[in-house]
Amino acid sequence: MRRSTRHLSVSTLAATALVAGTIITGTAPAMAANALPKPVPASFGHKLAGPYPTPYSVADCQTLLNRSCYGPTQLEKAYDEQPLFDRGINGAGRTIVIVDSFGSPTIQNDLDVYSQHYGIPSANVQVVKWGNVPTFDPNDPDMTGWAEETTIDVDMAHAMAPGAKIVLVETGVSETTGVTGFPEMMSAEDSLIKQGVGDVISQSFGSTENDFAGFDQGDYSSLLNLRYAFKDAQAHGVSVLASSGDSGVTDAENDGSTNFPYPVTSWPPSDPLVTGVGGTSVHLDANGNRLSPDTVWDDPAPNDHGASGGGKSKVFPRPLFQTGVQNVVGNTRGVPDVSMLGDPLTGVWTYNSYGPQDNGWELWGGTSVACPIFSGVVALADQQAGHRLGNLNYALYGLSALQQAGLPGTGLTDIVGGSNTYGGVQGWPVTPGYDLATGVGTVDVAKFVPAIAALG
Repeated sequence: MRRSTRHLSVSTLAATALVAGTIITGTAPAMAANALPKPVPASFGHKLAGPYPTPYSVADCQTLLNRSCYGPTQLEKAYDEQPLFDRGINGAGRTIVIVDSFGSPTIQNDLDVYSQHYGIPSANVQVVKWGNVPTFDPNDPDMTGWAEETTIDVDMAHAMAPGAKIVLVETGVSETTGVTGFPEMMSAEDSLIKQGVGDVISQSFGSTENDFAGFDQGDYSSLLNLRYAFKDAQAHGVSVLASSGDSGVTDAENDGSTNFPYPVTSWPPSDPLVTGVGGTSVHLDANGNRLSPDTVWDDPAPNDHGASGGGKSKVFPRPLFQTGVQNVVGNTRGVPDVSMLGDPLTGVWTYNSYGPQDNGWELWGGTSVACPIFSGVVALADQQAGHRLGNLNYALYGLSALQQAGLPGTGLTDIVGGSNTYGGVQGWPVTPGYDLATGVGTVDVAKFVPAIAALG
C-alpha cells in the first residue's frame, strides 16, 4: 500500500483527461499549504524476488526462495472461481477503476505478457491521464514505485475478473510542484463517478489519519474535505475499496522514517464509505488447493515483511453496519472489513517492462495485492446481480452475522488465531467473527458472490 512520507503544500490543478473519447475537465480542490500528507503505494517494500525472465513454479519458489508464489491458476482455484466462470460470470459488462499516480508506460504490454503466459484472455486497459502527468522516468524511484503498484493492481484485478473492463487513472503527483496527490485522486474519481464510468474503485494507497494537518488539535477537516468522491460513489451505487495497510496495528509517521509507537489507522480504508481490505497468508499447492486454512498476515522481525493493517479510527465514529460488532470496535469505526491474500511470503507474480531495473517477473505481496483481488470479486458480484452493489459494508456484516449464527452459504470463511502485531506495537487478536486484523474473514467466491449479490 502506498503510504505517506511527509507534508507538502497543495496546488490547484486544472485537469484534463480522455475517457472513452470524451474530454473530461476537472479541478482539484484548493487546500491549505501543509494540509495533506503524500499518498504512497501499498507495494512499497514488498517485492520479495525478481526480476526473472520467467516466473518460478510453486515448487521452485519453495525450494529456491523458501516461500510460496502464485499465479492466476492458483488464485482462481483457491478462491473457488471456476463454478462462476462455468456460468459465464467473469466480470463481463463491469468496469474496475484503478487509481495510481504516474501509472506505468508499459501497462498494456505487461498485462498482455502476463495474460498470455497464464493462458487467460487479456483485456484492453483504458488509461485516463488526470492532470499534468509527467513523462515517465525509469530512474525516478517515486515513479517506478507507482509503476510497480499499477502493475500489481491491474494484474490482480484481471486475474480475478478476466472479463471485466479496466480503467486505469493516472494522476500527476510530483514533489517538485508541491502537489501531494490526494486532491487529484479524489477529483479524478469524482469525475468518473459523475460520468457513470466504473462499478468498483480499487485504491492501493493511503496515509495514517494522524498525518493529516490538524489531527493533533482534533481538527479533521483536511481529511474530511476529501470525502466528496466517496459521497458521490455512495449516491451512484459505486463500490469503493482501499488497502488497509501493511504495518499491522501501526503505520508510518509523517516523515516516513519510522512507524508510530502506538496503534493508528489509515485513510481511506478507515472511511465508513469505503470497504477496507486486509491481508492473509494463503497456503496452496501447485494446483491451488489449500494445504492449511488461511491465517492472518503477520511477518514481524526477523523477516519483517509487514502485517495486515487494522485498528480503530480516531476520526470516524462507529458506523451503523458495525453495530453488531461493537464489542470489538467500541464507539469507533473498525478496520479492515474483509481480507484476501497479502502476505509477501505467499506472494503473487507480476510482469514489468517499464524500466531497466525492473524488466521481468517479480514476486509481490501486501494489501496492494489483496485490494485489487477483492475488486475482481466485486466485479463478479455486480455481474451476478445485474447491477452495481454500491457500499458493500452493510451486506458484508449482514453475511457475517448469518455465518456466526451457523447459517451456511454465506461464502465467508472465518480466520482465527494470531494477531497483527508489528514494529513492537501489540496488535489486535484474530478471533472468531469480526476482528481488527482480518475483518469478517476471507471468501469462497463461488458462494460469496451469489450471497452478496442477493443482498445487494
